[in-house]
Amino acid sequence: MSVPFIDLKSQYNALKKSIDSRIQKVLESGAYINGPEVAELEKLLATHTGTKHCLAVGSGTDALVLPLMALGIGQNKSSEDEVITTAFSFIATAETIVLAGAQPVYVDIDRKTYNIDVSKIEAAITQKTKAIMPVSLYGQAADLDEINALAKKHNLHVIEDTAQSYGAAYKNTKSGACTTAAGTSFYPAKPLGCYGEGGAIFTNDEQLLQVMKELREHGSEKRYHHTRLGLNARIDTLQCAILLAKMERYDWEVDARNKIAQNFSHQMDELKNVDPQFSTPFIKNGNKSVWAQYTVTVTNRDIFQKKMQELGVPTTVHYPMTMPDQPWYKKNTPQRFDIPHSRWAAEHVVSLPMYPDMDETIQSKVIEATKTAVKFSIENNK
Repeated sequence: MSVPFIDLKSQYNALKKSIDSRIQKVLESGAYINGPEVAELEKLLATHTGTKHCLAVGSGTDALVLPLMALGIGQNKSSEDEVITTAFSFIATAETIVLAGAQPVYVDIDRKTYNIDVSKIEAAITQKTKAIMPVSLYGQAADLDEINALAKKHNLHVIEDTAQSYGAAYKNTKSGACTTAAGTSFYPAKPLGCYGEGGAIFTNDEQLLQVMKELREHGSEKRYHHTRLGLNARIDTLQCAILLAKMERYDWEVDARNKIAQNFSHQMDELKNVDPQFSTPFIKNGNKSVWAQYTVTVTNRDIFQKKMQELGVPTTVHYPMTMPDQPWYKKNTPQRFDIPHSRWAAEHVVSLPMYPDMDETIQSKVIEATKTAVKFSIENNK
């Protein structure tokens, strides 16, 4: 019995009638760009997230670049704007800051949540700082109230990277609804994923929305009238059709992921007595994760992963290197502060299979394989 890391086929089979019908409607209309499904999806996602506005875009990368550009961050070539962010994320977080023309300033993470350590942010603020970009990693929202309070104190914008946390609950609201703007990704492997590239931006600022709309369309205020330097950041109508179908059961999927995660954590808790570095994910009170990944930590990751592969259970690492340690970024965006927790995480995290349609048999196989592999890795860690 093979175990998939994620199972998009089962999800498609569950939604096949709706997905096929919506795709067919787009094919028959021929409106492949800016079709009615784009506006329909934007309205649905804004309501679901609890924001006034949603702008669907071509990718999660676009969803972070456009707010930075629209706020003018990095756009003044005579200044050296800085954006504070986490050291531990997928490279797109830092990449978008650089692409906008600003400099990322990396701050260490909270070792429990893997999100940015709020207590480290204020020391990183300078006169050049224009914004804070927290990442809500692995499906759990960052400490947004505390981050917003710091931003208000220092007159900064907050742009939440919600590429892994669409639909996550944060206290009495949702990830994406708490900051100046927030950008998410609909890459196929995300909790809410399309069948290609896609993303969305959320904001309550109507003026900011209008600027981002223009930037999305090559900086055009109206057809063939370009008042800004923009991008081609539109999303395909077909991807919106697919996402509209997937939203029909998305809340159920989030609940299913949470039940599976609870089972994993309960069954694997005993491994903390076997491996001193073993940990299951920690979710703060008031938060509800969407479990973009179920990530544990182990002492010897290489041995653990090899044993898991032998047992027929795939694993992957999100992420094996911090952003400032990546070759190009190490040279061009030098690290200013110590990041010991980020580097520790990069050496020890490993993600297990997680998807909403995972039945009890598959869950049991993942759990038992993890127990075997952790014990094996400790016995052979010489």
